[in-house]
Amino acid sequence: MPQLNSTPWRGLMATLGLLALAGCNFAPPYVTPQSSAPAAFKETPGWAPATPGDDRPRGAWWTLFGDQTLDTLEAQAPIANPTLQAALATYDQARAFAAEAGSYLVPTVGLNDSNTYNRQSAERPLRGAGQPNEYAVNTVGPVVSYEFDFWGRVRNLAAAGGAQAQASAADLATAQLSLQVQLADFYLSLRGLDAQNQLLQNTVAAYQRALDLTKARHTGGVASGLDVDRAQAQLSSAKAQISDVLAQRALYEHAIASFVGQPASSFSIAPATGQRIVPDAPTGVPSALLQRRPDIAAAERRAFAANRQIGVARAAYFPTISLDALGGWQNTGGNNLLTAPNTFWTLGPQLAFSLFDGGLRKAQVAASRAAFTLASANYRATVLTAFQQVEDQLALTKHYGNEETDERDAVTAAQATTHLSLIRYREGATNYLDVVTAQAAELQAEQTLLALQTRRQLASVNLVRALGGGWDRSDLPSLGRASAPVANLGSDLAGHTH
Repeated sequence: MPQLNSTPWRGLMATLGLLALAGCNFAPPYVTPQSSAPAAFKETPGWAPATPGDDRPRGAWWTLFGDQTLDTLEAQAPIANPTLQAALATYDQARAFAAEAGSYLVPTVGLNDSNTYNRQSAERPLRGAGQPNEYAVNTVGPVVSYEFDFWGRVRNLAAAGGAQAQASAADLATAQLSLQVQLADFYLSLRGLDAQNQLLQNTVAAYQRALDLTKARHTGGVASGLDVDRAQAQLSSAKAQISDVLAQRALYEHAIASFVGQPASSFSIAPATGQRIVPDAPTGVPSALLQRRPDIAAAERRAFAANRQIGVARAAYFPTISLDALGGWQNTGGNNLLTAPNTFWTLGPQLAFSLFDGGLRKAQVAASRAAFTLASANYRATVLTAFQQVEDQLALTKHYGNEETDERDAVTAAQATTHLSLIRYREGATNYLDVVTAQAAELQAEQTLLALQTRRQLASVNLVRALGGGWDRSDLPSLGRASAPVANLGSDLAGHTH
């Protein structure tokens, strides 16, 4: 047995240590998959080079709508929503896998304690004189094992695990943003129906007054029964629309209840009408979108992880070298186990290498390269989809705004027409059909205007979502030995901290 202080042994240990520190890495050099960003958003009116995005919404972006009830609901949803809790569990699992992969970078230390009583066969081969058939063996001592990562297998596993955990964190941010946006969509749609209901209530009151006038004129012999029937039909139709609006509102209210983790049977939102705020979300330069979308960050991290897996697969072509150490005390029974004569130790490297595998390693390398190609394609597709979604919502917000301006003019004209037709009807200058026609046109114009206001709000919400909702790549957590130096995940993420 060579001595630990002998020159050959020290040389071997030094060589192994240097190789471990300067080990190879067979993962290809990683470059973020190429996906060009346009110079400007096409649908942005009056575009100019953007200033730093300090003014864009971050965190509680829904407060831009100025609705306290919405603020309260958005605060409740991350705590109680089961979908988000599932995404959070997936993120926790990915963190655990990353920690498991990183644990292989350090030695494994254990303790061996064995106390056995044994019997050997009396007819065993090579039986020597004086050897007992029955004997006890007591063994206690530490066990240390360490794999020298010469080829980067363990480092690439750890880096891939960290990147996958970061991707899962971005998935969690995407799930949270989707939850926030969907809740805002439901809530703003509900408030749009409240506005429709208020309009119909006012319309029913106006139609009732018109019906009373028509009945009075019919009693006086001025108007025909046909006018009364027309006025009654107009009134009943408006009342029927109220029931339809209330039915739609109930469905949105039930959906919101599920989002905030409450039974629909015991949840309600009081009707309210007020100013319909449509906030402007600063878009910034298109290239910043690559940093502001969590789904893009998740796709990029998965591409990085797939790149590292190529290194893991290629390292299998080379031997696995580990250093194992075992020591302690051993005797054949009795109370004097922990004494100097009973000490033993074993120390030395081990090498394992597969000479023939039927093409297994070659197939694994090919599969890992294909996985990287797939992840890169998914990244580029995610980027293209992101730009499309931003352009879609910019186009909607712009054209809905123009449409609302024209529709306001239509409402003003329709109201004037209704007012004049009623005056002419009272004076007997026209029949009630003109009044009915004018009233129907006015109601249609007012309903269209309210629907446009709701659609503008929803487009604004979806634009915030398309822009990443105030999220930034720097919000990714720094996990173990992941590749990118990133900050800690915000504590507002689903109200969960680690």
